[in-house]
Amino acid sequence: MTIRWRAATVRRIGATWPGSVEVFAEITDGPDAGVEVKALAHPDLVGTPRPGNRVLLNTSALARGLGTGGYALVVALPDDLPADPPAGPGHLVKARYTPLQTMVLGVDDQESAHHATLAEADDLEGTPVVVADLHSAVPAIVAGVRADAPHARVAYVMTDGGALPAAFSRAVAGLREAGWLSACITTGQAFGGDLETATVHTGLLAARLVAGADVVVVAQGPGNLGTGSRWGFSGVAAGEALNAAAVLGGRPVAALRVSEADARDRHRGVSHHSLTAVGRVALAPADVVVPDSPGAFHDGVRDQARSLCGRHRYVEVSADGLDDALATSPVRLSTMGRGVDADRASFLVAAAAGRHAAALLRR
Repeated sequence: MTIRWRAATVRRIGATWPGSVEVFAEITDGPDAGVEVKALAHPDLVGTPRPGNRVLLNTSALARGLGTGGYALVVALPDDLPADPPAGPGHLVKARYTPLQTMVLGVDDQESAHHATLAEADDLEGTPVVVADLHSAVPAIVAGVRADAPHARVAYVMTDGGALPAAFSRAVAGLREAGWLSACITTGQAFGGDLETATVHTGLLAARLVAGADVVVVAQGPGNLGTGSRWGFSGVAAGEALNAAAVLGGRPVAALRVSEADARDRHRGVSHHSLTAVGRVALAPADVVVPDSPGAFHDGVRDQARSLCGRHRYVEVSADGLDDALATSPVRLSTMGRGVDADRASFLVAAAAGRHAAALLRR
C-alpha cells in the first residue's frame, strides 16, 4: 500500500457544490515542486480551503491517471484546522479506522429519532427498487421514472463500492437541487447523505419509511473499481442489493449496464458486470428490463437479457419518449466520459428500468 503525499499551496478556488470545493494548488516539495494540480476538498472533513492556505494532498490516484474527475485529494489544512463539531448524538463511524474516519448519526442508530421506526422494520411493501451497477445510471433511471410518474418521490441509496463521500457526486447535488431526488441515503462506509445507515437493508427501509420514497434507486457512488476479471469489480454488489430488496418485500428491478460504444468487448452490449451480478449473484427473482428500441444492437441486448431470465422476469418496455425524458435531465449525462450522443444505449436502458418502476406504482 502506498500513498503519494505532497505539500501544496492553494492558488485559486474552482467549482463548488454542496459539500465539495475544487482548488488549484501548487506543489511545494518533492519532484513535482512547482506543478499546479486540481484537488478536491470536502469542508465537512477538512475545513474550507482559501487561497494561500497550505494543504496536504494525497496524489496517488492522480499520478496513476485513476479516479473520476482527475483530482488530488485534500487531506488536511495544517495551519487552518476546522473547529470541533458541536456535541451531539450519533455513534456510527464511517470510513472506519482510516485517518479521515467520521462519526455520523444513523437513522438506525439508537440515538436517532427514527430508531423506533426502523428497529423492527422488515417490509418495503412492494416498493420498486431499481438497482444499477454504475453511478452514471442514476439520473437516467430517475428520468425514466419521471417520464410516466412525474410526481413520484424517488430516493437514492448510495452504496460504498465507489466514492465514499456523497458530496463527491455533482449528479446527486444537481438532482437534489432540481427536486428530482427526495433524499440521498448513504450506506455501509459511504457517508454524507441526507440520511445515514449502517447497511443497504436499513438504507432501503429508511428510503421508504423515513424519506417516504415511492421508488428507490440503488447504485454505488461515482467511480467504479474493476480489474478485468469475472469477480473483481465493485458492481458485483448490485446483485446483493437486488437480493436485499427481495428479502425486504420490495420489487427488485435490474437496470442493466449496456454500452454500444465501449472499446472493451466485455462491456459491449450487456456488460459482463451485469451478466455476473444479475445472472449469478442475484438469487432472488428480479425484473430485467430492456427497451423495445429497433436495430440489431438492441436485438442483441434483448437476447442477452433473456439469457439472464431463468429465475428472473424478462420485461420489455416502450422506448417512446425516453430520449425526450433524458433530455430534461438537470445534470449532465455521462458514463465513462461518454455522453448520450456517444453511448445512447447506456442511458436508454437505464431510463427503461425507471419507466418500468413507474409502471409498478400503478399496479
